[in-house]
Amino acid sequence: MANTQTALKEAMTSIEGALGVALVDYSSGMALGTLGGGKELDLTVAAAGNTDVVRAKVRTMEQLGLKDSIEDILITLGSQYHLIRLLKGRDSQGLFLYLALDKNRANLAMARHQLRKIEGDLEV
Repeated sequence: MANTQTALKEAMTSIEGALGVALVDYSSGMALGTLGGGKELDLTVAAAGNTDVVRAKVRTMEQLGLKDSIEDILITLGSQYHLIRLLKGRDSQGLFLYLALDKNRANLAMARHQLRKIEGDLEV
């Protein structure tokens, strides 16, 4: 089992094209841990903003009466992928991993696979 910082380091080192990663509590919008990012990618701002995305999608699913769960949400930009993976473990309810990728260097399928593996190893 990996703690938050170990999981974030694994994401940055094992996922090709990773620009930044955060573990976020979507009930508060606060980042519980971040790694990477920089001047052009403020992970604290991204955590808060993507919390709104997650809340909107959860609310929409409830309104539609969908009895399913969100695995991940993908936002495709001109030069980046932004991947939001909702955590499923009993101790991780209300949390998501946020990963920003360089679109030219990343393999999206492999990034999703690796993020799922990191989620499985994460102990919050």
